[in-house]
Amino acid sequence: MQHKEIQRKRLLGALSVRCEESPATVLLGARQVGKTTLANMFCEGRADVTWYDLESSAGMESLRAMPEKTLAEKRGLVVLDEIQRMPELFRILRPLCDRKGIPARFLLLGSASPDLVRGVSESLADRAQFVHMPGLTVEEVGAKDQDRLWIRGGLPPAFLAKDAAAAARWHEGFVQTFLERDVPQLGLRVPASALRRFWSMAAHYHGQILNLAELGRALGVAAGTARHYLDILCGSYLLRQLPPWHENLGKRQVKSPKLYFRDSGLLHYFLGTEGMDGLLAHPRLGASWEGFALEQILSWTGDRDAYFWATQRGAELDLLLLRGGRRYGFEFKASDAPKLTPSMRIALDDLKLDRLWVLHPAEAEPYALHERIDAVPLRRWNNGYLEKAKRRPPIAAT
Repeated sequence: MQHKEIQRKRLLGALSVRCEESPATVLLGARQVGKTTLANMFCEGRADVTWYDLESSAGMESLRAMPEKTLAEKRGLVVLDEIQRMPELFRILRPLCDRKGIPARFLLLGSASPDLVRGVSESLADRAQFVHMPGLTVEEVGAKDQDRLWIRGGLPPAFLAKDAAAAARWHEGFVQTFLERDVPQLGLRVPASALRRFWSMAAHYHGQILNLAELGRALGVAAGTARHYLDILCGSYLLRQLPPWHENLGKRQVKSPKLYFRDSGLLHYFLGTEGMDGLLAHPRLGASWEGFALEQILSWTGDRDAYFWATQRGAELDLLLLRGGRRYGFEFKASDAPKLTPSMRIALDDLKLDRLWVLHPAEAEPYALHERIDAVPLRRWNNGYLEKAKRRPPIAAT
């Protein structure tokens, strides 16, 4: 399989809609996730495209002298790749997006969140739409390659590497380049060795409630320093903080976020697992599957109004989605045949879930665990399950 053979149709559709509706569209995702490839697919067949690769010295120099005049003269579609390398362009783009008639539309590709690049949110407020690009998904690579995707992760060079050893070497190079080149280019003064230790330590907290004070103590740094490291890795789309859901239930509920690696391949690199046999024998197997399946679902649904839920007494729900006034739950179990648990019943009743799906890695037929709970292989799950659930009568609040 080649990268060009992987069709990312839903992302292309989202990009097309937003570029039509807005003078500026920002495509965001981790480095090497495939943003440039997707943008090339989007631009294919268009004759009105001007492309600036700001990762190359030629691309930066062509804009550095008179960026405002240069961009103001362009027509059609203007692509600015790795826009975070020239953050001053965001200020320049603001008046260009306000011109009447929209003589040019801008497609900005970035590997850092607006929160990490100072001034971006303010400069493009109400002028840009955002598309967040995840790694490769089971939908895109095919159900038969689910295990390979889980082991190697969704960054295309690792997934497409000729063998597991080549994928591991690529991950090592990715980590080194991010720490030694990408972070300094964002203007962040962070010791590469310290950030690497934090990143490695985070792998052992994957899928757990975030405790920055504990992480800081383990590294010998203050909680504020640990927070800074976390912000860098989350702002670069490498880690995720999943917020907690809590409401007045008469129970003590967890109010700190959960920490996840967005890419399972990078998680396995830091954990030191080798292939499926190594992962199956690792104590973090369940957490690995949880994070992988979570990212697959969020690639379908988006992460708006996405939470986890847990009580101090042990009841929990891996993922809670609020959609159209309804509540949908997800549990992720690294088991061939998940069973109904007391925790699932508690979440179903306390949160008034319209539906709960238990997603597992096996090749099997979906089956019911309860009137409102189904066990479904991840490789078979799609948004059709949500659409079907929406057509059912809502659960009455009590």
